[in-house]
Amino acid sequence: MSAQIARLYRYPVKGLSAEPLSQVSLGIGQTLPADRRYAIENGPSGFDPQAPGWLPKIQFLMLMRNERLAGLQTHFDDDSNLLTIRKDGAVAARGDLETAGGRAAIEQFFAANFAPELRGPPKLLSAQGHSFSDIARKVVSIINLASLAAIEGLVGHAVHPVRFRANMYVAGWPAWHEFELLDRTLVVGDVRLKVVKRIKRCAAVNVDPDTAMRDLEIPATLERRLGHMDCGVYAEVIAPGTLRVGDEVAAEQPQLV
Repeated sequence: MSAQIARLYRYPVKGLSAEPLSQVSLGIGQTLPADRRYAIENGPSGFDPQAPGWLPKIQFLMLMRNERLAGLQTHFDDDSNLLTIRKDGAVAARGDLETAGGRAAIEQFFAANFAPELRGPPKLLSAQGHSFSDIARKVVSIINLASLAAIEGLVGHAVHPVRFRANMYVAGWPAWHEFELLDRTLVVGDVRLKVVKRIKRCAAVNVDPDTAMRDLEIPATLERRLGHMDCGVYAEVIAPGTLRVGDEVAAEQPQLV
Protein backbone atom coordinates (compact mmCIF):
# COMPACT_ATOMS: atom_id res chain seq x y z
CA MET A 1 0.00 0.00 0.00
CA SER A 2 1.61 3.24 -1.17
CA ALA A 3 1.36 6.18 1.23
CA GLN A 4 3.29 9.42 1.55
CA ILE A 5 3.74 12.30 3.96
CA ALA A 6 1.52 15.04 2.57
CA ARG A 7 2.12 17.69 5.25
CA LEU A 8 4.26 18.29 8.34
CA TYR A 9 3.47 20.79 11.09
CA ARG A 10 4.69 21.87 14.48
CA TYR A 11 2.90 24.01 17.09
CA PRO A 12 5.51 25.93 19.12
CA VAL A 13 2.93 27.47 21.48
CA LYS A 14 0.03 25.30 22.58
CA GLY A 15 -3.22 26.59 21.05
CA LEU A 16 -1.53 29.00 18.63
CA SER A 17 -0.71 28.74 14.93
CA ALA A 18 0.41 25.64 13.08
CA GLU A 19 3.77 26.11 11.38
CA PRO A 20 4.32 24.07 8.18
CA LEU A 21 7.62 22.25 7.72
CA SER A 22 9.22 20.75 4.63
CA GLN A 23 11.35 18.42 6.75
CA VAL A 24 12.11 17.74 10.40
CA SER A 25 14.64 15.67 12.33
CA LEU A 26 13.36 13.38 15.08
CA GLY A 27 15.08 11.94 18.13
CA ILE A 28 14.21 8.72 19.92
CA GLY A 29 11.39 9.23 22.39
CA GLN A 30 10.96 12.90 21.46
CA THR A 31 8.34 15.13 19.90
CA LEU A 32 9.05 17.25 16.85
CA PRO A 33 11.60 19.90 17.92
CA ALA A 34 9.83 22.83 19.62
CA ASP A 35 6.41 21.19 19.30
CA ARG A 36 4.25 22.52 22.17
CA ARG A 37 7.44 23.92 23.70
CA TYR A 38 5.42 26.71 25.32
CA ALA A 39 1.94 27.07 26.79
CA ILE A 40 -0.07 29.98 28.18
CA GLU A 41 -1.19 29.22 31.70
CA ASN A 42 -4.80 30.18 32.36
CA GLY A 43 -4.76 30.75 36.09
CA PRO A 44 -2.42 29.07 38.60
CA SER A 45 -1.61 25.50 37.51
CA GLY A 46 1.17 24.49 39.87
CA PHE A 47 3.56 23.89 36.97
CA ASP A 48 7.16 23.72 38.17
CA PRO A 49 9.75 24.39 35.43
CA GLN A 50 12.44 22.79 37.60
CA ALA A 51 10.44 19.56 37.83
CA PRO A 52 8.06 19.72 34.88
CA GLY A 53 5.15 17.33 34.83
CA TRP A 54 2.23 16.74 32.53
CA LEU A 55 -0.88 18.85 33.11
CA PRO A 56 -4.31 18.59 31.43
CA LYS A 57 -4.99 21.10 28.69
CA ILE A 58 -7.72 22.83 30.70
CA GLN A 59 -4.88 24.50 32.65
CA PHE A 60 -3.94 26.49 29.54
CA LEU A 61 -5.47 28.71 26.92
CA MET A 62 -6.51 26.24 24.22
CA LEU A 63 -8.87 25.88 21.29
CA MET A 64 -11.28 23.50 23.02
CA ARG A 65 -12.56 26.47 25.05
CA ASN A 66 -10.83 29.54 23.61
CA GLU A 67 -11.63 29.45 19.90
CA ARG A 68 -10.61 33.10 19.44
CA LEU A 69 -7.01 31.89 19.53
CA ALA A 70 -7.53 30.69 15.96
CA GLY A 71 -8.00 34.31 14.90
CA LEU A 72 -4.36 35.05 15.73
CA GLN A 73 -1.52 34.45 13.27
CA THR A 74 1.66 33.58 15.13
CA HIS A 75 5.21 32.67 14.20
CA PHE A 76 8.09 31.43 16.35
CA ASP A 77 11.70 31.93 15.25
CA ASP A 78 14.06 29.26 16.59
CA ASP A 79 17.23 31.34 16.33
CA SER A 80 15.93 34.37 18.25
CA ASN A 81 13.18 32.65 20.31
CA LEU A 82 10.99 35.49 19.06
CA LEU A 83 7.22 34.96 18.98
CA THR A 84 5.29 37.35 16.75
CA ILE A 85 1.52 37.63 17.10
CA ARG A 86 -0.51 39.22 14.35
CA LYS A 87 -4.17 40.13 14.68
CA ASP A 88 -6.19 41.21 11.64
CA GLY A 89 -2.94 41.24 9.66
CA ALA A 90 -1.08 43.70 11.91
CA VAL A 91 1.60 42.92 14.50
CA ALA A 92 -0.11 42.96 17.90
CA ALA A 93 2.70 41.67 20.11
CA ARG A 94 6.25 40.42 19.86
CA GLY A 95 8.63 39.00 22.44
CA ASP A 96 11.65 36.80 23.05
CA LEU A 97 10.16 33.86 24.95
CA GLU A 98 13.47 33.16 26.70
CA THR A 99 13.64 36.60 28.37
CA ALA A 100 11.51 38.01 31.16
CA GLY A 101 10.72 41.13 29.13
CA GLY A 102 9.72 39.17 26.06
CA ARG A 103 7.44 36.87 28.03
CA ALA A 104 5.87 39.86 29.75
CA ALA A 105 5.03 41.42 26.37
CA ILE A 106 3.20 38.27 25.29
CA GLU A 107 1.47 37.87 28.65
CA GLN A 108 0.26 41.49 28.54
CA PHE A 109 -1.27 40.87 25.11
CA PHE A 110 -3.31 37.93 26.37
CA ALA A 111 -4.26 39.74 29.59
CA ALA A 112 -5.66 42.60 27.52
CA ASN A 113 -7.32 40.59 24.76
CA PHE A 114 -8.62 37.48 26.54
CA ALA A 115 -9.68 38.92 29.90
CA PRO A 116 -13.21 37.41 29.94
CA GLU A 117 -11.74 33.93 29.44
CA LEU A 118 -8.97 34.13 32.04
CA ARG A 119 -9.06 32.51 35.48
CA GLY A 120 -5.98 34.46 36.58
CA PRO A 121 -3.01 36.31 35.11
CA PRO A 122 -1.81 34.54 31.93
CA LYS A 123 1.72 33.20 32.22
CA LEU A 124 4.02 31.92 29.47
CA LEU A 125 5.30 28.51 30.60
CA SER A 126 8.20 26.36 29.42
CA ALA A 127 10.81 23.96 30.77
CA GLN A 128 13.90 22.40 29.26
CA GLY A 129 12.93 19.35 27.22
CA HIS A 130 9.24 19.56 28.14
CA SER A 131 6.33 19.42 25.68
CA PHE A 132 2.83 20.57 26.62
CA SER A 133 1.21 17.70 24.77
CA ASP A 134 -2.37 16.60 25.33
CA ILE A 135 -1.00 13.28 26.62
CA ALA A 136 1.85 12.57 29.01
CA ARG A 137 3.91 10.59 26.50
CA LYS A 138 6.17 12.32 23.98
CA VAL A 139 4.60 11.45 20.66
CA VAL A 140 4.13 12.38 17.01
CA SER A 141 0.48 12.83 16.03
CA ILE A 142 -0.60 11.39 12.67
CA ILE A 143 -3.73 12.03 10.61
CA ASN A 144 -4.92 10.01 7.63
CA LEU A 145 -6.26 12.43 5.00
CA ALA A 146 -8.70 9.79 3.73
CA SER A 147 -10.26 9.67 7.21
CA LEU A 148 -10.72 13.44 7.02
CA ALA A 149 -12.45 12.99 3.67
CA ALA A 150 -14.76 10.45 5.32
CA ILE A 151 -15.52 12.95 8.08
CA GLU A 152 -16.40 15.55 5.47
CA GLY A 153 -18.98 13.12 4.16
CA LEU A 154 -20.39 12.59 7.65
CA VAL A 155 -20.70 16.29 8.52
CA GLY A 156 -21.57 17.49 5.01
CA HIS A 157 -18.95 20.22 5.11
CA ALA A 158 -15.35 20.82 4.08
CA VAL A 159 -12.98 20.09 6.96
CA HIS A 160 -9.66 21.96 7.11
CA PRO A 161 -6.93 19.45 8.04
CA VAL A 162 -5.35 21.88 10.52
CA ARG A 163 -8.47 21.60 12.70
CA PHE A 164 -6.87 18.36 13.92
CA ARG A 165 -3.49 19.98 14.73
CA ALA A 166 -1.48 16.90 13.80
CA ASN A 167 2.25 16.75 13.14
CA MET A 168 2.12 14.41 10.15
CA TYR A 169 -0.63 14.06 7.55
CA VAL A 170 -0.55 10.95 5.41
CA ALA A 171 -2.05 10.48 1.95
CA GLY A 172 -2.62 7.07 0.35
CA TRP A 173 -4.15 5.03 3.16
CA PRO A 174 -7.83 4.02 3.01
CA ALA A 175 -10.13 5.79 5.45
CA TRP A 176 -9.59 4.67 9.07
CA HIS A 177 -6.64 2.43 8.12
CA GLU A 178 -4.59 4.12 10.84
CA PHE A 179 -6.61 2.28 13.49
CA GLU A 180 -5.37 -1.02 12.07
CA LEU A 181 -1.78 0.07 12.73
CA LEU A 182 -1.91 0.07 16.54
CA ASP A 183 1.24 -1.54 17.95
CA ARG A 184 2.72 -1.61 14.44
CA THR A 185 5.85 0.24 13.33
CA LEU A 186 5.81 2.83 10.56
CA VAL A 187 8.93 3.10 8.44
CA VAL A 188 9.82 6.47 6.88
CA GLY A 189 13.39 6.35 5.60
CA ASP A 190 15.56 5.85 8.67
CA VAL A 191 12.76 6.84 11.05
CA ARG A 192 10.73 4.23 12.90
CA LEU A 193 7.48 5.28 14.57
CA LYS A 194 5.57 2.84 16.79
CA VAL A 195 1.83 3.53 16.77
CA VAL A 196 0.71 3.53 20.41
CA LYS A 197 -2.72 5.12 20.75
CA ARG A 198 -5.81 6.32 18.92
CA ILE A 199 -6.58 10.02 19.31
CA LYS A 200 -9.91 10.85 20.92
CA ARG A 201 -11.06 14.18 19.56
CA CYS A 202 -12.37 17.09 21.63
CA ALA A 203 -14.29 20.24 20.77
CA ALA A 204 -11.12 21.93 19.48
CA VAL A 205 -11.71 20.30 16.07
CA ASN A 206 -15.04 22.12 15.81
CA VAL A 207 -13.14 25.41 15.35
CA ASP A 208 -12.37 26.57 11.81
CA PRO A 209 -8.70 27.68 11.77
CA ASP A 210 -9.42 30.27 9.07
CA THR A 211 -12.48 31.95 10.60
CA ALA A 212 -12.00 31.14 14.32
CA MET A 213 -15.68 30.14 14.34
CA ARG A 214 -17.02 27.06 16.12
CA ASP A 215 -19.07 25.86 13.16
CA LEU A 216 -19.13 22.04 13.23
CA GLU A 217 -19.85 19.22 15.68
CA ILE A 218 -17.25 16.67 14.63
CA PRO A 219 -16.79 14.58 17.83
CA ALA A 220 -20.55 14.34 18.37
CA THR A 221 -21.06 13.33 14.74
CA LEU A 222 -18.36 10.65 14.98
CA GLU A 223 -19.94 9.28 18.16
CA ARG A 224 -23.41 9.25 16.63
CA ARG A 225 -22.41 7.76 13.27
CA LEU A 226 -19.43 5.55 14.13
CA GLY A 227 -19.70 4.89 17.86
CA HIS A 228 -16.42 6.61 18.78
CA MET A 229 -14.84 10.08 18.73
CA ASP A 230 -11.43 9.04 17.37
CA CYS A 231 -9.47 10.35 14.42
CA GLY A 232 -5.73 9.90 14.03
CA VAL A 233 -3.09 8.09 16.06
CA TYR A 234 -0.13 8.87 18.27
CA ALA A 235 3.25 7.27 17.56
CA GLU A 236 6.52 7.16 19.48
CA VAL A 237 9.87 7.63 17.76
CA ILE A 238 11.88 4.41 18.24
CA ALA A 239 14.58 5.09 15.62
CA PRO A 240 15.81 8.61 14.74
CA GLY A 241 16.08 10.30 11.38
CA THR A 242 14.52 12.95 9.18
CA LEU A 243 10.96 13.16 7.88
CA ARG A 244 10.34 14.99 4.61
CA VAL A 245 7.16 15.94 2.82
CA GLY A 246 6.74 13.38 0.03
CA ASP A 247 8.52 10.57 1.88
CA GLU A 248 7.00 7.11 1.55
CA VAL A 249 5.33 5.72 4.67
CA ALA A 250 5.27 1.94 5.04
CA ALA A 251 4.07 -0.28 7.88
CA GLU A 252 6.25 -3.16 8.97
CA GLN A 253 4.46 -6.46 8.73
CA PRO A 254 3.43 -7.92 12.10
CA GLN A 255 5.57 -10.81 13.23
CA LEU A 256 3.93 -14.21 13.28
CA VAL A 257 4.11 -16.13 16.56
